Parts: sequence; structure tokens; C-alpha cells
Amino acid sequence: MQSDINFEHLFKSFNTQKVLIIGDVMIDAYLWGKVDRISPEAPVPVVVVNNRENRLGGAANCALNIQALGAEPILCSVIGKDTKGQDFIELLKDTKISSIGILQSKSRSTTTKFRIIGNNMQMLRVDEEMTENLNDKDNKQFISQIEKIIANNNIGSVIFQDYDKGVITAALLEKLIPIFNEMNIPIAVDPKKRNFHLYKNVSLLKPNLKELKEGLNLESEPSSTEEICDAVNLLLEKHNVRIALTTLSEKGVYLSCNSRDGGRINELIPAHIRAIADVSGAGDTVISTAALCLALGLKAYDIAYISNLAGGLVCEQLGVVPVNKEQLFSELTSIKSK
Repeated sequence: MQSDINFEHLFKSFNTQKVLIIGDVMIDAYLWGKVDRISPEAPVPVVVVNNRENRLGGAANCALNIQALGAEPILCSVIGKDTKGQDFIELLKDTKISSIGILQSKSRSTTTKFRIIGNNMQMLRVDEEMTENLNDKDNKQFISQIEKIIANNNIGSVIFQDYDKGVITAALLEKLIPIFNEMNIPIAVDPKKRNFHLYKNVSLLKPNLKELKEGLNLESEPSSTEEICDAVNLLLEKHNVRIALTTLSEKGVYLSCNSRDGGRINELIPAHIRAIADVSGAGDTVISTAALCLALGLKAYDIAYISNLAGGLVCEQLGVVPVNKEQLFSELTSIKSK
């Protein structure tokens, strides 16, 4: 990594930031067990459960990543006024994350993803969710709640973490994006297809190849470096985005941005070779790290490089986990010294 960044100063600076996170939250529920036989009823493995665990998921995992990096997350979402919703609030308390931005609605259910793990391998996932957009009453109350938070806090950057469960609506984006831009608060977006066309005039957009194809209505998913370059350049122009980070799974990220001298930067940043255990939650880590780097005014290449490295680190562990700040710092300083 060719960079003049003082990582010790950067990582201390993380501690001074507040990051607003808006998006779909969920509970990641794990059932851990052992498999030693096949069911006589169907050709499927029988998992004998020996442990259960609930974790914060979706946009809440962004909050965990922001917290793990030393900054203060302010999480804004809508959950159900149900048993799982109360479990979610308790998880926030356990992790010392404020619930000030969480709206509980009788008209919603709390999204829960059940992951069944047998012999340290994910065997099955079962989802309970609602994907309809918020109703008008909830939407207005939610937007008003966020506006109060913005007025009462010094926000360094904002993340829209879109899991396509209906919390992020057109009305919300049309209201809030201009406010953030007027206040010069950088906006980082992890998009999904439904709202993709609405993510314009933002600082950083982080699609994967599938989202890039669907969002730009391409006939096929770009595969070669040239096709990715063409697609992302179209994205920058069509959406007036400053930085695009296209995640390429085990291949790394493709950085595209407009340089300060009026040119265009297009560069593939390869992933470091790792023993991949689970890619769940890696996207949350990438967008969270990128948002913090945006808040501190880092250059586009440095944002992409640090975020890519952070996303790779969490893939070494099973399940959705936040990045380890000390491990990330250690790897960055080690790479820089080579």
C-alpha cells in the first residue's frame, strides 16, 4: 500500500466520530449443533442443537462495526412491536448501542434470519420478514425522528444500509439526501435494486456486480475488468456519485471515482489471500469502514484499500461478526512497512 497515512492518528481519530446509520435491521439467530446422521424422513442431515444465540444483524451490524472501530453509531430503523422486537432492543442494551433512533411499530414484524449450523457449517437459513414499504404514518414519524437526531448531534457521516425490507423509502431518501448534502455530511450507500435509482448525489455507492447489473438495467452481469469499468463509469455519470466501490467477492473491490484534476480513476484493488470461513456481514464491514474514512476526509484509494482489507478480515470467522480494530490496524501497518 503506497500511502502517507499515519494509521495511529487515523485510528485514534475514529474515536471522535458519530456515524448515523439508516436502514433495515434484523436479528441473526443461530442454532449451533452436531450432525452425525441423515433423517429417515428425507435425505437431509439432522442437526442436534446444543446452543442458541441471537446477534444484531443487517444495518445493526453496521452499528457494531462502527462501534468496534471506536466511533459512536446512531442506529435508525423501524422494527416490530413484537417479541423479536423486544429481543432486538435487549441486544442493543447488551452491546451499549443507543435505541434512540429505533421506532417500534404495531404494523411491522421484526426481521429474523435463522441460521442452522451443523459441525461448524451452515446447513440452512430460514427467514421471517416483511418487505413492504413503511406505511405513511410510520414513514412520517421515522423521518421526523431522524431529523431530530440530525439537529441534536454532530454527525460525521451517514450510511444508508438497504436490505430491501421496506425501511428505506423514496420519501425518506428524497427528504434526507438533500439535507445531508446541504450540511456537507458524506453519504455512503449499500444499495439494493428497489431504491437503486434513488441513490443520486451521494458520496460513495457500494454495489456488488448483481446490484450493478440490476440497478443500471444491464443485459448481463459485467464480468471482465473492461465491462465493470464501463458499467461503473456509467453509474458515476448517471447518479452523480463521487466514489463507487464495486465489491467483487474474493477478487476484491473495483474503485472508480472522479479525481480532483478532472480525470477518472478506475482501479482493481485485489483481496488479500485468506482462509474464508463465512462471507456473511462482510458488506456491512466494508460500508462501515468506508463511511468512517469518508468522515475523516481520506482519499478515495485509501478508503477503498482500508475498507477492502476490513471486509476480508471478517470473512475469516464463522457467522456475522464486526471487524477487529486492533487486527485491522496491525495488518495495515504491516503492509505499509513492506
